[in-house]
Amino acid sequence: MEADLIIKNTKIVFSSTIVKAGLAVKNGKIIAITTDENLPKADKIIDAKENLTLPGIIDVHVHFREPGFTRKEDFFTGSMAAVFGGVTTVVDMPNTNPPTLNIESFRLKIEKAKGKTYVNLGFFGGVCGENLDKIQELAKAGVLGYKIFMDKVLGKPLDDNSLIEAFKLIARTGLRVAVHAEDPKLVEQATLNLKKTGRKDFRVWVESRPSLAEAKAIEKLAFFSHKTGCKVHICHVSSKMGVEVLRKIKSQLSKIFLTSETCPHYLLLSFEEAEKVGLVSKIVPPIRFKEDKENLWYGLLDGTIDIIASDHSPHLPEDKAKDVWDAATGFVGVETSLPLMLTQVNLGRLTINHYVKISAENPAKAFGLYPKKGFIQVGSDADLTIVNLKKESTIKSENLHSKTRLTPFEGWKVKGLPTYTIVNGKIMMENGEITGKPEGNLILL
Repeated sequence: MEADLIIKNTKIVFSSTIVKAGLAVKNGKIIAITTDENLPKADKIIDAKENLTLPGIIDVHVHFREPGFTRKEDFFTGSMAAVFGGVTTVVDMPNTNPPTLNIESFRLKIEKAKGKTYVNLGFFGGVCGENLDKIQELAKAGVLGYKIFMDKVLGKPLDDNSLIEAFKLIARTGLRVAVHAEDPKLVEQATLNLKKTGRKDFRVWVESRPSLAEAKAIEKLAFFSHKTGCKVHICHVSSKMGVEVLRKIKSQLSKIFLTSETCPHYLLLSFEEAEKVGLVSKIVPPIRFKEDKENLWYGLLDGTIDIIASDHSPHLPEDKAKDVWDAATGFVGVETSLPLMLTQVNLGRLTINHYVKISAENPAKAFGLYPKKGFIQVGSDADLTIVNLKKESTIKSENLHSKTRLTPFEGWKVKGLPTYTIVNGKIMMENGEITGKPEGNLILL
């Protein structure tokens, strides 16, 4: 049988091992994993030059800003940045304009995305105090999961009773809900007190969103998850206290529905480094201190934290050029996440196998994509990322591919880069050049 594509002279990386073997792809699926000599003939041959083949990277936390905020990013530019970063699948957040709170806004987002994405693209539906009656219809329409902000980002905040009700409704769908876990009352009170002082230094932003707010929220969410059977994903864990609460919960509860993520900026930047960068590095939750960073690594390596995600959230320069209270929160990350983490592999901070687990396998399992995605086996989707661990570069905003390119990692040297990004068997990026068309699939469960 002839294949559409073969990859030879490579080593395939799994979460538990590395195997020297070749791959054959036909009609977007992996059809053979065998020695190079036994690979079928193919229209297209990739000689990986002994580089590693990973399951395609899955980023379950991006803000591609469409519809409504397309001066910052859109599906075309965001997905292009993703494939340059070795990412093959993303899940887009619902805080757009209109927010994705009902079937009409969900269908609008789908229409906007058609024919514009280089990567596979799934969507979260938003949940707030005003749309609990829309949870079931969003599931039927095909969302990959839900997103809850504990404050008023999407609309009326959920009080405890409404949150429990939302969890019960989401549990019936079988989907997972991603939550921005910060106790809004603690944040509101800390912010009010600090604003009264007149302070506008960078540190005041960190103090306004204390670690206790994250830890308290995680504790509540875990309890509600346990009681309702709702699968919950904690977004962007940022603190030592948050990690410690998660570890305690996972050790004490026999039946746990909780997953969590952290991001490269929390693992690699401390407050002092972020302060030097200035308001470009302002994000929620804030980048905290060395002790937090070290404990996030412990949590990532011991399995307390399951997933690495980017929280790609681009803003215009003028959005950042304000005082510490008014400057926008967030920055690009979908293109830089893989090189930053491969650099850590090269430094010995984690193994390439563990990176595959947290960047592909675990995200796929958490959001219903496994084993079609997140794993390399016959029958799986041919979403593949070939990486050269020896290749070096320097992160420069001018070389990124998002519409707006502000990054706190400006000037960082990285070692380990994607050389091919293959989406559904089609080569989208080859050696730093776009080679495919925006033909990524829209993932509707």
